[in-house]
Amino acid sequence: MAIQSGSKCSGAALVRHALEQLPVSHTFGIPGVHTTEIYDELGASEKIHPVLVTHEAGAAFMADCLSRTRPDRIGVCVIVPAAGLTHAMSGIGEAFLDGIPLLVISGGTRTDIPMGFQLHELDQHQILAGLTKGSWLVREHRDIVPTIFEAYRRAMSGAPGPVFVEIPVNLQLFRGEVGELPAFEPPAPAPLPPDAALDAAVDLLLAAQSPGLFAGWGAVDVSPELQRLAELLGAPVSTTLQGVSCFPGSHPLHAGMGFSRAAVPAAENAFRHCDCLLAIGTRFGEIPTGSFGCVVPPDLIHLDIDPGVFDRNFKARLALLGDARAVVPRLLARLEARSPDCAARRARVAAALAADKAAYRREWLAQASDRVNPARFFEVLRQQLSDEAIVVVDDGNHTFLAAELFEVRAPRTFVSPTDFNCMGYCVPGAIGAKLASPGRTVVGIAGDGAFLMTGLELLTATTEGAGVVIFVFHDGELSQIAQGQEIPYNRKTCTVLGAVKLEGIALATGARYLALDRDEQLASGIAEALATAERGQPVLVDVRIDYSKRTRFTQGVVQTVLKRFPLGDKVRFIGRALLRKVTG
Repeated sequence: MAIQSGSKCSGAALVRHALEQLPVSHTFGIPGVHTTEIYDELGASEKIHPVLVTHEAGAAFMADCLSRTRPDRIGVCVIVPAAGLTHAMSGIGEAFLDGIPLLVISGGTRTDIPMGFQLHELDQHQILAGLTKGSWLVREHRDIVPTIFEAYRRAMSGAPGPVFVEIPVNLQLFRGEVGELPAFEPPAPAPLPPDAALDAAVDLLLAAQSPGLFAGWGAVDVSPELQRLAELLGAPVSTTLQGVSCFPGSHPLHAGMGFSRAAVPAAENAFRHCDCLLAIGTRFGEIPTGSFGCVVPPDLIHLDIDPGVFDRNFKARLALLGDARAVVPRLLARLEARSPDCAARRARVAAALAADKAAYRREWLAQASDRVNPARFFEVLRQQLSDEAIVVVDDGNHTFLAAELFEVRAPRTFVSPTDFNCMGYCVPGAIGAKLASPGRTVVGIAGDGAFLMTGLELLTATTEGAGVVIFVFHDGELSQIAQGQEIPYNRKTCTVLGAVKLEGIALATGARYLALDRDEQLASGIAEALATAERGQPVLVDVRIDYSKRTRFTQGVVQTVLKRFPLGDKVRFIGRALLRKVTG
């Protein structure tokens, strides 16, 4: 769409023009009286496809997952003010805490005539003050394009995150002076740490007897360099939950998620004597540290694009401020120039990791049950997926089963809501990923409780021809919190979901329904689900999962938290649990 500088144009047309200059392929939302003009323009766009969702939370999750899986694009929501915004805030909050760029555009109440209370009248910017990197209320036509451009740059600069632009409905409806249309300018690159700091980091790493690497989402685009760093140092690599895909699980130096007592044995043992830790793109948040139960050595080298994360949870010996995509290659070049000889350590670490992983797998496979064994499920799923297939999980027990038992092999192929911990992410997230990358296989894994929150978005998948497979781990309760209650309390409260008929949800949304009740059905059932999805139909797979064995994460976090209790309270909790075990 061509708009001439100095002409008159509707605000809605200017919104479309601005978005068409940006790396935007889809918008997500529900039209309303305050956005109908924008949707009319988007419907005429040859570059941007507006997607109708069933709930604005789904819109925000779709946009978020698009940004996570396609770094060359940005997810965009176009929503109505007030209720549309508050519905979308779960996804906005997830993007904010996980550092995901998101552009949220909302309509707004009229600003051109004096009026009393208007429909949807709220101070949206005050509501979003703690959940966005910036928000703008546009007051003139000439400001629409530069404001959207500036919002995009803010979303992508430094630590990425969501931004919000409100455009009053009167600007959308009526024509106004365009002014001088600016050309889009990309964000400026992040600053680099000084060479002396990089040299000091290499010195610390080479002086260590047992170095380790800890990688978060900020390292997801430097996976080859991370592998080379680990090989040169003979160092094990642990990741955060969000950063699971930044280091291939098939690499001999891959340890697992985290390195506390809440990590798998391979990771806990590999980092037990770590005397120098290089942490890249991580905030040392609660989940990967096992509720801050990990031991971080004094020689901590912390590289991150956000200066606010340094020394927040663990004191760094050396803080390197910068974008990992620019800094890690420079760090690697300095290490390669020193030609360290760590072959013996590399072989020793790799052998120990392989042995611990094999033992942990045998432990899981030894579980006898008439339900589906989680380790066998993830083993068969891995066999049938390509390395480039995208796996989207939700928040719940299945999340940590996936992190511990599924081997992720390529960057940006494992997506999980992390620091905001928002249930309901998986189904819309998987749809967003599939729409952004229609040629790739996309599967989702959700607990039954999380699925019930946004499962009706499968209707969106059917409407859009997005062939995703959603595996629902179905046990009839909120298992993660139920296990968290059972360990210290020996009691479960308010976690039973009831008898949910997932087949009815599939029928209502146009999805294919399949059921997997036991291990023997896994190979054929997963193959049938993937084949159906390839033909453009979403598939809902009802997996009768065995949750009787607890993850290392659940066990470790409960132990860590209980250990911090004062002695009197600890005795009270343990005594109460024992009494309930005896008396029922």
